Amino acid sequence: MFHRFSAPARGPLIAGIVLSAVLLSPNADAQSIRTHDDLVEFFFDWRAFHAPPNTNGVPDYSPEAMHRRHAELARWQERLAAADTSGWTIAEQIDWYIVRAEMNGLDFAHRVKKPWSRDPAFWVWFYPNPTDVPEREGPQIWGAVELPDYGEPLTSDDAEEIARRLRRMPAVYEHARTVLTGNARDLWVTGVRSIQAQSEALDIFARRMESDFPDLSAAAREARTASDGLASWLAERSDEKTGTSGVGKDNYSWNLRHVHLLPYDWEDEVLLMQRELNRSHASLRLEEHRNRDLPGHAQIQTPDEYDRRLNEAVDEYMAFLEEEAILPIREYMDQALRERIGSFSPVEEGELRGFFSEITYRDPIVMRTHHYHWFDLARMRDEPHESPIRATPLLYNMFDGRAEGMATGMEEMMMHAGLLDEKPRARELIWVLLAQRAARGLGGLYQHGLEMSFDEATQYASKWTPWGLLPADGATIQWEEQFYLRQPAYGTSYVIGKLEIERLIAEYARQREGSFDLGAFMDAFNASGVIPVSLIHWEMTGDKSVLLDALGEE
Repeated sequence: MFHRFSAPARGPLIAGIVLSAVLLSPNADAQSIRTHDDLVEFFFDWRAFHAPPNTNGVPDYSPEAMHRRHAELARWQERLAAADTSGWTIAEQIDWYIVRAEMNGLDFAHRVKKPWSRDPAFWVWFYPNPTDVPEREGPQIWGAVELPDYGEPLTSDDAEEIARRLRRMPAVYEHARTVLTGNARDLWVTGVRSIQAQSEALDIFARRMESDFPDLSAAAREARTASDGLASWLAERSDEKTGTSGVGKDNYSWNLRHVHLLPYDWEDEVLLMQRELNRSHASLRLEEHRNRDLPGHAQIQTPDEYDRRLNEAVDEYMAFLEEEAILPIREYMDQALRERIGSFSPVEEGELRGFFSEITYRDPIVMRTHHYHWFDLARMRDEPHESPIRATPLLYNMFDGRAEGMATGMEEMMMHAGLLDEKPRARELIWVLLAQRAARGLGGLYQHGLEMSFDEATQYASKWTPWGLLPADGATIQWEEQFYLRQPAYGTSYVIGKLEIERLIAEYARQREGSFDLGAFMDAFNASGVIPVSLIHWEMTGDKSVLLDALGEE
């Protein structure tokens, strides 16, 4: 299994988090921030403060605790604002902006999102599968069990630790019943499903551990009982929930600018997303017209064919990257792609496997380009950034435009670079992917703009995804639209992030008077870390205007 970060990489942060938030509150005698080293020290103190207070590993999200934490945030912001950054390099100043944006993220969570009281999915305690970005997508409870953070096969010590953490779930969920008081109907209803899905995952895990680690299996079954209990409690109250779940246009725009550092408002993103939706559909139809006399897509039919074609796709893609001097090849890159190959999934005739599997089964090379995600994570693990701030996964998914935008952008960029010159039917898939991402992103926007309900958003995304590959009641879009409702800005990050990277390429190339070197660009881009693209733009071009536009500063 691929592991996002080794224990040592996460150790200093976890160790700091156990300290009391009250003890770590800044005071008048605190050391001022004059150097980048001071900022790094401040950053780890800030991260320790960011964690909620806890008792025996059970986090406290009570109104009193959350009020205290939000009130104390102002003092952290004041101390950061007072930092003397004169004489700092651009790279060092960028780290300062990262910390400020994280603090804005906590402020937004307290003022607007309040996931601990409005979003039952926040309370998922057990995650069995890895995520493809630096930190779990969406708001989540502190202390949740991330099974992929442990090695496979599990050691006895790991099994004991996981069992101990799972046995906290009954206490955690007793606390949840006192905190979950929100009236956001769509978040509540979909959150019930998330807790129910956790119960199913715990049952599978318990059966898998029964032979090798019977105590861990027992702990998982106890956790499932607690999970079932919370799911039932939530379901009994679903009919009482009548309120809206989106954050509203003004709040959404504030979050875009001050947390994700994007120079857009809600209305701007609607316009950009609609433009990309239109472009993807028009481009698809032109590709289909050009290919009208060619055979249709030959889908993978057997396990042997699956293994062969997926591995051939990795071979072909890696060779293309090397031969075209697009990326310097590292051993971890090939490994990262092969670890994501998976296995053949049979279906009855006429059934769909899920949107992204439908793409892969038509031509597996297409999604290899999107798996730039796994290059990013392997690079963070094996070649961590020299700045401890950038080497640490950013809070509030601030990385989404960079991580999702680059993965999405690589699809079209590699097509234009020649990867699919001999695969005309695969070119159609690029436009299908873009259409789906634009449609679902618009669905998320309209939810937050209070113009669509959750169900309407899933139907909209289904309607505007070509070839009927995204049924509104399917697991893919049901999960996606819930997630985009839970985490404002993420749903559009795939397309908006791609556009911001294209803006960066344009300025970077313009400064070189047409002597653009893709390999050099990619080296510099990757060296900046997985941080907001506006900050990378500043670092790579010396042009701070995109960031200042986002913040409304001069």
